[in-house]
Amino acid sequence: MKPPLLYLVHRIPFPPNKGDKLRSFNLLKFLAQHYEVHLGCFVDYAEDMQHVPALDEFCASVHVEQIQPSLGKLLSMRGLLTGEALTLPYYRSASMAKWVRDCVTQRNIREAVVFCSSMAQYTQALPDLHCVVDFVDVDSAKWTRYAQERSGPMAWLYRREGARLADFERAVAQQCAASVLVSEAEAALFREVAPASTSRIHAISNGVNAELYAPSSALVSPYAADDLPVVFTGAMDYWPNIDAVCAFADEVWPAIAERWPRARFCVVGMNPSDAVKALATRERITVTGTVPDVRPWLQHARVVVAPLRIARGVQNKILEAMAMARPVVASATCAVGVGAERGGEFLVADSTQDWLDAVGGLLADAAAADTMGQRARARILADFSWEAHLKAFLKLLAKDDAETGVTA
Repeated sequence: MKPPLLYLVHRIPFPPNKGDKLRSFNLLKFLAQHYEVHLGCFVDYAEDMQHVPALDEFCASVHVEQIQPSLGKLLSMRGLLTGEALTLPYYRSASMAKWVRDCVTQRNIREAVVFCSSMAQYTQALPDLHCVVDFVDVDSAKWTRYAQERSGPMAWLYRREGARLADFERAVAQQCAASVLVSEAEAALFREVAPASTSRIHAISNGVNAELYAPSSALVSPYAADDLPVVFTGAMDYWPNIDAVCAFADEVWPAIAERWPRARFCVVGMNPSDAVKALATRERITVTGTVPDVRPWLQHARVVVAPLRIARGVQNKILEAMAMARPVVASATCAVGVGAERGGEFLVADSTQDWLDAVGGLLADAAAADTMGQRARARILADFSWEAHLKAFLKLLAKDDAETGVTA
């Protein structure tokens, strides 16, 4: 009989169609092989409520609450009165707290996995719970970085959020049995944030379903026959993604389009913001919105780009493109968490000229692009299995192993 486990996630871990949900879903699927999982989570997009029944395949019980984003943002401003990070009241619910307490008590739960620091507020009052917190990224650092891109009141608010959230992250790290980050670089940064908890901070990387993300003759090209597609994939209501494609379209794309008249920049992803939609009015730029399957857009791309100027951890969009055997050009910020050979398995670009040289070189030489893509897929097959990485959670959930320096 499997032991019971509490799993708390800030966003419903299904469908796995964006970065955080890819990790939280694969972690759920893995935990369900070893534990009787009791899941508590929020839904922030109403259309995701239809996916709640799919969780029954992996969970013994499920508690889901819907957040109205506009109301949640308003209520989060209570943090200005309480002195806490605004993220915390956004995800605060008396009914979620009651469900957690009742679930732990009634089912005699002794172990828990918390996905995202904001959900750790529900386990702070349960000190006997052996809790592993998957921070994924150092969110406080993300808000501090956002502040550098803003001015006036928003810069102040983001700096405040970074500082207050860092205080909370430190407190969580001190109380929990183990803290997990998505890469060794993020783990090293978190050790600076929470130095008292250094021995219990671990890196567990993302993986890729290389059977699903694999080149296939069944995946028909969505492009015109004469296009040379340069592709970006991601949720297009996420500000770092918005910033990335807009900057690329402004600073890099005009020169590429002039040199390569058949080149087409394709922005592929759900919920494009108004700024992203406006890019579609420009020559040789396509904004798709939601697509039923991102894999054909990746497989038939000549080049996949990840020009994020603000990024934390490991970018799933890069790993998926590599798994599809496509050459990737990534910003130096994105490249930090990619465990692959720079130059041979993917390219790194920082300056505008770097981007022009890297993307232009791959557009000019299809054979070189294909060779890099094949090397990239080989790296994914060798080093990026979800199962191989996530098994480290089992060691951390074993009470005697929470300070063993697990890295995966």
